[in-house]
Amino acid sequence: MQLSALFLLALHNSVRGATVLAPAAKPTQFVTLDIVNGPVAPDGFTRIGVLANGTFPGPPIVATKGQTLVVKVNNKLTNDTMRLSTSIDFDGVFIDSDNVFNTGSPFVTTCPFGPGESYTYTLPLGNQTGSFWYHSALSVQYIDGLRGTVDPDDPLAHLYDIDDASTVLTVADWWHNTSTSGLVSYLATHINPVADSGLFNGRGRYNGGPEIEYAAVSVVPGKRYRFRLINISARSQFFFSIDNHTMTVIEADGVATEPHEVNILLIHTGQRYSIVVAANQAVGNYWINAVINNESPTHNLNLNSTLSRGILRYEGALDEEPQTPLTEGPTGTDAVMLHEWEIVPLDPIPAPEPDFNLTFNTFMPANITAWQINNISYIPPSVPTLVRVLQGETQQMDFNETENTFLFPTNKTIQVEIVDARNEGHPFHLHGMNFWVIKSNGSDIINTVNPIRRDVCNTGNGTIILRFRTDKPGPWSFHCHILYHFAVGLGSVIGAGLDRVGNVVHPTEAWERLCPAYDALPPGEQ
Repeated sequence: MQLSALFLLALHNSVRGATVLAPAAKPTQFVTLDIVNGPVAPDGFTRIGVLANGTFPGPPIVATKGQTLVVKVNNKLTNDTMRLSTSIDFDGVFIDSDNVFNTGSPFVTTCPFGPGESYTYTLPLGNQTGSFWYHSALSVQYIDGLRGTVDPDDPLAHLYDIDDASTVLTVADWWHNTSTSGLVSYLATHINPVADSGLFNGRGRYNGGPEIEYAAVSVVPGKRYRFRLINISARSQFFFSIDNHTMTVIEADGVATEPHEVNILLIHTGQRYSIVVAANQAVGNYWINAVINNESPTHNLNLNSTLSRGILRYEGALDEEPQTPLTEGPTGTDAVMLHEWEIVPLDPIPAPEPDFNLTFNTFMPANITAWQINNISYIPPSVPTLVRVLQGETQQMDFNETENTFLFPTNKTIQVEIVDARNEGHPFHLHGMNFWVIKSNGSDIINTVNPIRRDVCNTGNGTIILRFRTDKPGPWSFHCHILYHFAVGLGSVIGAGLDRVGNVVHPTEAWERLCPAYDALPPGEQ
């Protein structure tokens, strides 16, 4: 199941066939998401998926800064070949300690809820702005389709003319088999499942499949567009570019950045970028290249990375595909690549000196499908961490070794060095807050003066260094955003000031009913 959603700091009247909007004057925005099983064929191959309001990607949610977002999720799932329970995570949306139970992290801050049940997430957006998304957080469920997009006075507004629901762009991987069967295969073969196709704005093609129409993005000559690009993949990274056009990066994972011009960028699972593109070329059709990177087609003959693409269509151009060749975008000396370590926040905040240092060595033993952090594979507890903390379990000895739970006092700075010895590439994501990226993959630069702040950072050959604050008491999930990796152990929990959680967290009765209801479900409905 997969769900994706974007929050935008703009108000609009419609959203690509689905309206999920509220007037600007209302302080609270109410949204309903019905999670259903239904046919879906983004690349022309029809299968049953897990869908939000019957669509893939799910409907965008457009909100404004300062609103409170109230999302009622109705679980209407019926297909027992996939997970029937669910839980929704709003990636990158900051949650304060008193609301930590609404983060939707199964068995960390909540229990999932079963078919026929509903749960309402209340999310005060405060002053946060940027591009975010929502998805199923239960096991590998969002592979089946439950993904969507979410975003809430922009100092960079002078750089663009258009920023609305039509400028939300998504890249995604897609499987013809269900997520549960893919996980069974992964456990048996030790081979990371490879997608059947890559999608741009919910459409793509695969080898031998039908030539379905590529998704087109319409632009008016002379206008400048803020495109909010979101990678809603389960595991794939994409090289993204637009033929004959440059891109000015002005946001990374909800953090506004100094304008930085490139013509190609690599976006990892869970990451978001806002890019400004000027429609300054001759009227016509131009390829949008969304090329899956580092996937082996020998593990899935359906995959053809050159077939995941879209069309930038100027007003007045013919309704046809570009006549230019399919390429992977700029290469060699023509490529001006986005490098993470070159991105500077518009509002730089120096990284504080660390009070504690933590090292994550990531590793998978030979012939065992189990990723490890420091020789331990994360296994979610049967009783969520937050439930136990509220019952008084706040010491290190209260947590099993397999929970990978690291406890720290409040108001401290933690430095985490993540070592990726196999050069596998793990997009690590922290719930509830951003981290400072002190050292990025691909660079030896150590930057504590004005490093980029974000909530997803990819590992690679060597070490990345992150710092974050424990200003928010609570258990916060910190994990690889490749769903198959997380499902087999590549996760952890940061316990910030757990002894103070009981003083600030007062969950609702609806939340307190989740775990007893889930525990009472037969195994086939969990």
